[in-house]
Amino acid sequence: MINYWLAKQEPSGPRGYNFENLKKDKTTIWDGVHNNLALKHMRKMKSGDLVLFYHTGSERQAVGIMQVISKPYPNPKEDLERFIVVDVKYKKTLKRPVTLNEIKKNKKFKDWELVKISRLSVMPVPKLIWDEILKISQS
Repeated sequence: MINYWLAKQEPSGPRGYNFENLKKDKTTIWDGVHNNLALKHMRKMKSGDLVLFYHTGSERQAVGIMQVISKPYPNPKEDLERFIVVDVKYKKTLKRPVTLNEIKKNKKFKDWELVKISRLSVMPVPKLIWDEILKISQS
């Protein structure tokens, strides 16, 4: 069974990485996650899962879909094994980005972590919410 996730990334600046970078690179290591709850979510990721790529900063919008292509493993750049990474690949660009403002205005999203725990960088996306975001992106 495929699980659905959202992962946030600052799209610009010295440490930025945006969805266009992933499209060009085709694959990347998803790293830099240190929040305990976000790490807990990442530990549940498996190859084949789909992930909404969400730009943070001034953009605040879901822009595309990537696919997990590895099991979680210790981050080779970190000393502590609790910091993990997954490998991801580009899957698809959304027809149009779905903004945080649109999400906050939609009652279907009121209990979702993106709205309730805004600083969380990795979170599950219930299938109903996933489908609604894809529907909004088509309009």
